[in-house]
Amino acid sequence: MVHVSPVKKALVEELAKGFASSKVIGIASIKGIPAPQFQAIRRKLADRATIRVAKNNLLRLALERASSQKPDLTKLSDVIEGQTAVILADLNPFRLFKELEATKSRAPARGGEVAPEDLWVHEGETPFKPGPIVGDLQKAGIPAAIERGKVVIKKDKLLVKAGERIPREVAQNLARLEIYPLVVGLDLQGAYENGTVFRRDALAIDDALVRSQIFRAAQHALGLALTAAYPAKGTIRPLLEKAHRQALGLALASEFPTKESVKLLLAKAYSQMLSVATRAPDALDDELRSKLTASARPARETETKPEAKKEEKKEASEEEAAAGLGALFG
Repeated sequence: MVHVSPVKKALVEELAKGFASSKVIGIASIKGIPAPQFQAIRRKLADRATIRVAKNNLLRLALERASSQKPDLTKLSDVIEGQTAVILADLNPFRLFKELEATKSRAPARGGEVAPEDLWVHEGETPFKPGPIVGDLQKAGIPAAIERGKVVIKKDKLLVKAGERIPREVAQNLARLEIYPLVVGLDLQGAYENGTVFRRDALAIDDALVRSQIFRAAQHALGLALTAAYPAKGTIRPLLEKAHRQALGLALASEFPTKESVKLLLAKAYSQMLSVATRAPDALDDELRSKLTASARPARETETKPEAKKEEKKEASEEEAAAGLGALFG
Protein backbone atom coordinates (compact mmCIF):
# COMPACT_ATOMS: atom_id res chain seq x y z
CA MET A 1 0.00 0.00 0.00
CA VAL A 2 1.35 3.41 -1.03
CA HIS A 3 1.93 5.74 1.88
CA VAL A 4 0.62 9.30 1.37
CA SER A 5 1.92 11.98 3.69
CA PRO A 6 -0.60 13.87 5.87
CA VAL A 7 0.56 17.13 4.24
CA LYS A 8 -0.42 15.91 0.78
CA LYS A 9 -3.75 14.56 2.07
CA ALA A 10 -4.52 17.90 3.68
CA LEU A 11 -3.60 19.75 0.45
CA VAL A 12 -5.88 17.50 -1.64
CA GLU A 13 -8.75 18.06 0.80
CA GLU A 14 -8.17 21.81 0.74
CA LEU A 15 -8.08 21.92 -3.05
CA ALA A 16 -11.20 19.74 -3.36
CA LYS A 17 -13.06 22.01 -0.95
CA GLY A 18 -12.02 25.06 -3.00
CA PHE A 19 -13.12 23.37 -6.24
CA ALA A 20 -16.51 22.52 -4.79
CA SER A 21 -17.17 26.09 -3.64
CA SER A 22 -15.82 27.96 -6.69
CA LYS A 23 -17.93 29.14 -9.59
CA VAL A 24 -15.12 28.71 -12.14
CA ILE A 25 -12.06 26.45 -11.98
CA GLY A 26 -9.21 27.05 -14.43
CA ILE A 27 -6.06 25.15 -15.26
CA ALA A 28 -3.14 27.28 -16.48
CA SER A 29 0.39 26.58 -17.65
CA ILE A 30 3.08 28.47 -15.72
CA LYS A 31 6.02 27.23 -17.76
CA GLY A 32 8.83 29.76 -18.10
CA ILE A 33 7.29 32.43 -15.87
CA PRO A 34 9.91 34.08 -13.61
CA ALA A 35 8.96 34.10 -9.93
CA PRO A 36 8.70 37.93 -9.63
CA GLN A 37 6.35 38.11 -12.60
CA PHE A 38 4.26 35.22 -11.26
CA GLN A 39 3.84 37.01 -7.92
CA ALA A 40 2.92 40.24 -9.74
CA ILE A 41 0.16 38.38 -11.64
CA ARG A 42 -1.12 36.94 -8.36
CA ARG A 43 -1.34 40.40 -6.82
CA LYS A 44 -3.06 41.85 -9.88
CA LEU A 45 -5.79 39.19 -9.83
CA ALA A 46 -6.05 38.94 -6.03
CA ASP A 47 -9.54 40.49 -5.80
CA ARG A 48 -10.95 38.35 -8.62
CA ALA A 49 -9.11 35.02 -8.57
CA THR A 50 -7.01 32.76 -6.36
CA ILE A 51 -4.01 31.01 -7.91
CA ARG A 52 -2.62 27.82 -6.35
CA VAL A 53 0.33 25.73 -7.48
CA ALA A 54 0.42 22.00 -6.75
CA LYS A 55 1.75 18.80 -8.28
CA ASN A 56 -0.30 17.50 -11.18
CA ASN A 57 -1.21 14.19 -9.52
CA LEU A 58 -2.54 16.04 -6.46
CA LEU A 59 -4.62 18.32 -8.68
CA ARG A 60 -6.14 15.29 -10.43
CA LEU A 61 -6.99 13.69 -7.07
CA ALA A 62 -8.62 16.91 -5.86
CA LEU A 63 -10.67 17.22 -9.07
CA GLU A 64 -11.85 13.63 -8.66
CA ARG A 65 -12.73 14.24 -5.00
CA ALA A 66 -14.79 17.35 -5.87
CA SER A 67 -16.52 15.76 -8.88
CA SER A 68 -19.23 14.32 -6.62
CA GLN A 69 -20.52 17.90 -6.23
CA LYS A 70 -19.61 19.17 -9.69
CA PRO A 71 -20.55 16.89 -12.61
CA ASP A 72 -17.85 16.20 -15.22
CA LEU A 73 -15.20 18.14 -13.27
CA THR A 74 -12.71 15.32 -13.87
CA LYS A 75 -12.68 16.24 -17.60
CA LEU A 76 -10.52 19.18 -16.59
CA SER A 77 -7.75 16.66 -15.82
CA ASP A 78 -7.20 16.25 -19.58
CA VAL A 79 -5.60 19.72 -19.84
CA ILE A 80 -3.21 19.23 -16.91
CA GLU A 81 0.28 18.94 -18.36
CA GLY A 82 3.71 20.31 -17.47
CA GLN A 83 4.07 23.05 -14.88
CA THR A 84 0.53 23.84 -13.81
CA ALA A 85 -1.42 26.20 -11.59
CA VAL A 86 -5.10 26.03 -10.68
CA ILE A 87 -7.22 29.20 -10.66
CA LEU A 88 -10.40 29.61 -8.60
CA ALA A 89 -12.46 32.57 -9.77
CA ASP A 90 -15.87 34.19 -9.87
CA LEU A 91 -15.22 35.47 -13.41
CA ASN A 92 -16.78 33.56 -16.29
CA PRO A 93 -14.23 31.48 -18.27
CA PHE A 94 -14.09 33.90 -21.20
CA ARG A 95 -13.52 36.93 -18.99
CA LEU A 96 -10.91 34.97 -17.01
CA PHE A 97 -9.08 34.13 -20.24
CA LYS A 98 -8.99 37.80 -21.28
CA GLU A 99 -7.81 38.86 -17.81
CA LEU A 100 -4.94 36.36 -17.95
CA GLU A 101 -3.99 37.36 -21.49
CA ALA A 102 -3.84 40.99 -20.34
CA THR A 103 -1.22 40.08 -17.71
CA LYS A 104 1.19 38.68 -20.30
CA SER A 105 4.32 40.66 -21.13
CA ARG A 106 7.45 40.44 -23.26
CA ALA A 107 10.56 38.79 -21.85
CA PRO A 108 14.11 38.22 -23.17
CA ALA A 109 15.18 34.82 -24.43
CA ARG A 110 18.06 32.99 -22.78
CA GLY A 111 18.68 30.56 -25.63
CA GLY A 112 17.07 27.26 -26.52
CA GLU A 113 13.48 28.53 -26.46
CA VAL A 114 11.17 28.10 -29.45
CA ALA A 115 10.59 31.38 -31.29
CA PRO A 116 6.88 32.26 -31.14
CA GLU A 117 7.23 34.40 -34.29
CA ASP A 118 9.81 35.39 -36.90
CA LEU A 119 12.60 37.30 -35.14
CA TRP A 120 14.00 40.23 -37.13
CA VAL A 121 16.53 42.97 -36.57
CA HIS A 122 15.91 46.12 -38.56
CA GLU A 123 18.20 48.57 -40.29
CA GLY A 124 19.21 51.62 -38.26
CA GLU A 125 21.38 53.03 -35.51
CA THR A 126 21.98 51.27 -32.19
CA PRO A 127 22.71 52.85 -28.79
CA PHE A 128 26.18 51.27 -28.70
CA LYS A 129 29.54 52.97 -29.08
CA PRO A 130 32.16 51.40 -31.37
CA GLY A 131 33.91 48.46 -29.79
CA PRO A 132 33.84 44.66 -29.45
CA ILE A 133 30.04 44.78 -29.60
CA VAL A 134 30.31 44.93 -33.41
CA GLY A 135 32.03 41.57 -33.58
CA ASP A 136 29.53 40.02 -31.13
CA LEU A 137 26.61 41.19 -33.27
CA GLN A 138 28.23 39.90 -36.45
CA LYS A 139 28.85 36.46 -34.86
CA ALA A 140 25.14 36.27 -34.11
CA GLY A 141 24.39 36.92 -37.80
CA ILE A 142 23.47 40.57 -37.32
CA PRO A 143 24.88 42.79 -40.13
CA ALA A 144 26.50 45.41 -37.87
CA ALA A 145 29.09 48.04 -38.81
CA ILE A 146 30.52 51.36 -37.63
CA GLU A 147 29.40 54.50 -39.44
CA ARG A 148 30.12 58.08 -38.38
CA GLY A 149 31.23 56.93 -34.94
CA LYS A 150 28.13 54.82 -34.25
CA VAL A 151 27.27 51.14 -34.39
CA VAL A 152 24.56 50.61 -36.99
CA ILE A 153 22.67 47.66 -38.45
CA LYS A 154 23.17 47.80 -42.20
CA LYS A 155 19.96 46.10 -43.30
CA ASP A 156 16.92 44.16 -42.09
CA LYS A 157 17.80 40.56 -41.24
CA LEU A 158 15.65 37.54 -40.28
CA LEU A 159 17.56 35.76 -37.49
CA VAL A 160 15.17 33.00 -36.39
CA LYS A 161 12.02 31.71 -38.06
CA ALA A 162 8.87 31.03 -36.03
CA GLY A 163 8.98 27.54 -34.50
CA GLU A 164 12.78 27.27 -34.55
CA ARG A 165 15.02 27.20 -31.46
CA ILE A 166 16.67 30.49 -30.56
CA PRO A 167 20.50 30.06 -30.44
CA ARG A 168 22.17 31.30 -27.27
CA GLU A 169 24.33 33.89 -29.10
CA VAL A 170 21.28 35.27 -30.90
CA ALA A 171 19.29 35.44 -27.64
CA GLN A 172 22.09 37.37 -25.87
CA ASN A 173 22.37 39.95 -28.64
CA LEU A 174 18.62 40.33 -29.02
CA ALA A 175 18.51 41.21 -25.33
CA ARG A 176 21.29 43.77 -25.89
CA LEU A 177 19.14 45.34 -28.63
CA GLU A 178 16.14 45.28 -26.27
CA ILE A 179 14.30 42.82 -28.49
CA TYR A 180 12.26 40.55 -26.25
CA PRO A 181 10.84 37.66 -28.30
CA LEU A 182 9.06 35.68 -25.59
CA VAL A 183 5.53 36.29 -24.33
CA VAL A 184 5.38 35.30 -20.67
CA GLY A 185 2.29 34.85 -18.50
CA LEU A 186 -0.34 32.44 -17.27
CA ASP A 187 -1.61 30.41 -20.22
CA LEU A 188 -5.16 29.22 -19.51
CA GLN A 189 -5.54 25.70 -20.94
CA GLY A 190 -9.12 25.02 -19.82
CA ALA A 191 -11.84 26.16 -17.44
CA TYR A 192 -14.88 24.54 -15.84
CA GLU A 193 -18.25 26.23 -15.25
CA ASN A 194 -21.68 24.72 -14.59
CA GLY A 195 -20.82 21.23 -15.82
CA THR A 196 -18.98 22.37 -18.97
CA VAL A 197 -15.24 22.33 -19.64
CA PHE A 198 -14.10 25.07 -22.04
CA ARG A 199 -10.76 24.39 -23.70
CA ARG A 200 -8.33 27.04 -24.86
CA ASP A 201 -9.45 27.02 -28.50
CA ALA A 202 -13.01 27.82 -27.40
CA LEU A 203 -11.89 30.54 -24.97
CA ALA A 204 -9.57 32.35 -27.39
CA ILE A 205 -12.31 34.07 -29.38
CA ASP A 206 -12.07 37.35 -31.29
CA ASP A 207 -14.53 39.76 -29.65
CA ALA A 208 -14.76 42.05 -32.69
CA LEU A 209 -15.42 39.11 -35.01
CA VAL A 210 -18.15 37.69 -32.75
CA ARG A 211 -19.84 41.10 -32.44
CA SER A 212 -19.84 41.54 -36.22
CA GLN A 213 -21.28 38.03 -36.69
CA ILE A 214 -24.06 38.74 -34.16
CA PHE A 215 -24.81 42.05 -35.89
CA ARG A 216 -25.06 40.37 -39.31
CA ALA A 217 -27.24 37.62 -37.87
CA ALA A 218 -29.57 40.22 -36.35
CA GLN A 219 -29.79 42.04 -39.69
CA HIS A 220 -30.61 38.82 -41.55
CA ALA A 221 -33.19 37.82 -38.93
CA LEU A 222 -34.87 41.23 -39.18
CA GLY A 223 -34.92 41.04 -42.98
CA LEU A 224 -36.46 37.55 -42.88
CA ALA A 225 -39.08 38.62 -40.31
CA LEU A 226 -40.08 41.64 -42.41
CA THR A 227 -40.29 39.54 -45.57
CA ALA A 228 -42.44 36.95 -43.79
CA ALA A 229 -44.47 39.71 -42.04
CA TYR A 230 -43.71 38.10 -38.69
CA PRO A 231 -44.91 40.38 -35.85
CA ALA A 232 -42.47 40.84 -32.95
CA LYS A 233 -41.25 43.65 -30.71
CA GLY A 234 -38.48 44.57 -33.15
CA THR A 235 -40.54 44.22 -36.36
CA ILE A 236 -43.98 45.58 -35.54
CA ARG A 237 -43.08 49.24 -36.17
CA PRO A 238 -41.45 48.72 -39.61
CA LEU A 239 -44.25 46.28 -40.55
CA LEU A 240 -46.90 48.91 -39.74
CA GLU A 241 -44.94 51.54 -41.68
CA LYS A 242 -44.67 49.19 -44.65
CA ALA A 243 -48.41 48.38 -44.48
CA HIS A 244 -49.22 52.11 -44.29
CA ARG A 245 -47.11 52.86 -47.39
CA GLN A 246 -48.67 49.99 -49.31
CA ALA A 247 -52.22 51.04 -48.32
CA LEU A 248 -51.55 54.63 -49.36
CA GLY A 249 -50.05 53.46 -52.66
CA LEU A 250 -53.10 51.27 -53.33
CA ALA A 251 -55.48 54.14 -52.52
CA LEU A 252 -53.65 56.41 -54.98
CA ALA A 253 -53.51 53.74 -57.70
CA SER A 254 -57.26 53.01 -57.37
CA GLU A 255 -58.13 56.71 -56.80
CA PHE A 256 -59.86 55.81 -53.53
CA PRO A 257 -60.33 58.96 -51.40
CA THR A 258 -59.33 58.78 -47.75
CA LYS A 259 -58.27 61.36 -45.19
CA GLU A 260 -54.61 60.92 -46.23
CA SER A 261 -54.98 60.12 -49.93
CA VAL A 262 -57.43 62.89 -50.91
CA LYS A 263 -54.76 65.63 -50.80
CA LEU A 264 -52.43 63.59 -52.98
CA LEU A 265 -55.25 62.70 -55.37
CA LEU A 266 -56.23 66.39 -55.73
CA ALA A 267 -52.59 67.36 -56.31
CA LYS A 268 -52.31 64.65 -58.95
CA ALA A 269 -55.54 65.77 -60.63
CA TYR A 270 -54.39 69.42 -60.58
CA SER A 271 -51.08 68.48 -62.20
CA GLN A 272 -52.85 66.43 -64.86
CA MET A 273 -55.25 69.35 -65.53
CA LEU A 274 -52.33 71.75 -66.11
CA SER A 275 -50.69 69.23 -68.40
CA VAL A 276 -53.86 68.96 -70.51
CA ALA A 277 -54.32 72.77 -70.51
CA THR A 278 -50.89 73.32 -72.08
CA ARG A 279 -52.04 71.37 -75.14
CA ALA A 280 -54.99 73.75 -75.82
CA PRO A 281 -53.75 77.27 -74.98
CA ASP A 282 -56.39 79.00 -77.17
CA ALA A 283 -59.25 77.47 -75.16
CA LEU A 284 -58.05 78.79 -71.79
CA ASP A 285 -59.64 81.58 -69.79
CA ASP A 286 -57.57 84.30 -68.13
CA GLU A 287 -57.49 82.60 -64.70
CA LEU A 288 -56.19 79.29 -66.04
CA ARG A 289 -53.69 81.05 -68.31
CA SER A 290 -52.28 82.93 -65.31
CA LYS A 291 -51.92 79.65 -63.39
CA LEU A 292 -49.99 78.10 -66.27
CA THR A 293 -47.77 81.18 -66.46
CA ALA A 294 -47.13 81.03 -62.70
CA SER A 295 -46.27 77.31 -62.82
CA ALA A 296 -43.88 77.83 -65.74
CA ARG A 297 -42.07 80.81 -64.16
CA PRO A 298 -40.08 78.84 -61.52
CA ALA A 299 -38.76 76.50 -64.20
CA ARG A 300 -37.56 79.46 -66.32
CA GLU A 301 -35.95 81.08 -63.29
CA THR A 302 -34.18 77.84 -62.49
CA GLU A 303 -32.83 77.63 -66.01
CA THR A 304 -31.51 81.23 -65.97
CA LYS A 305 -30.00 81.11 -62.48
CA PRO A 306 -26.83 79.19 -63.44
CA GLU A 307 -26.05 81.78 -66.14
CA ALA A 308 -26.63 84.61 -63.68
CA LYS A 309 -24.33 82.91 -61.20
CA LYS A 310 -21.68 82.53 -63.90
CA GLU A 311 -21.95 86.25 -64.75
CA GLU A 312 -21.71 87.17 -61.06
CA LYS A 313 -18.71 84.88 -60.64
CA LYS A 314 -17.11 86.37 -63.74
CA GLU A 315 -17.65 89.93 -62.46
CA ALA A 316 -16.30 88.93 -59.04
CA SER A 317 -13.21 87.31 -60.55
CA GLU A 318 -12.56 90.47 -62.64
CA GLU A 319 -12.89 92.63 -59.52
CA GLU A 320 -10.53 90.30 -57.58
CA ALA A 321 -7.99 90.43 -60.45
CA ALA A 322 -8.12 94.24 -60.49
CA ALA A 323 -7.65 94.34 -56.74
CA GLY A 324 -4.71 91.94 -57.01
CA LEU A 325 -3.02 94.09 -59.68
CA GLY A 326 -3.53 97.18 -57.54
CA ALA A 327 -1.87 95.48 -54.59
CA LEU A 328 1.00 94.30 -56.78
CA PHE A 329 1.84 97.71 -58.26
CA GLY A 330 1.03 99.78 -55.15
